[in-house]
Amino acid sequence: MNPCPCGHLGNPLKACICAPGQIARYQSRLSGPFLDRLDLMIEVPMLAPKELAGLPDGESSAVVAQRVAGARKIAMERQACCNARLSARQLEQYAQAEPAAMDFLQKAAAQLGLSARGYHRLLRVARSIADLEPSKRIQLPHMAEAIQLRRGLMH
Repeated sequence: MNPCPCGHLGNPLKACICAPGQIARYQSRLSGPFLDRLDLMIEVPMLAPKELAGLPDGESSAVVAQRVAGARKIAMERQACCNARLSARQLEQYAQAEPAAMDFLQKAAAQLGLSARGYHRLLRVARSIADLEPSKRIQLPHMAEAIQLRRGLMH
């Protein structure tokens, strides 16, 4: 979604004309329970054309698709379904997180006031990140990345 009603909050090329109250009302239109159902929320800042032109090329879609297919295959072999389809009970069985990663998740859940749904979504995302590596166990960096990928939902 846009960051504000006019769409220019944070735009380096055009000033936002919205009042702080308008921005707060606009951003609060999406309820917490709705946002809790999203796995990822990433802020994509507006870049000036000069900055955009100077960025290096990323990985090709084919390379990324191959890595995703590999991660999905790992999940299917481990649990006969993709990580997104795991029930809470199955997730506890198959997540296979290092103690440090679980401690970090517990602290983040308490500090951020995560619901059970949010907690389990973070664990699923961390499991997927570990599968992309591939790593048999969720490690602390996987959990930290999962939390970072949901940070837009938590502020």
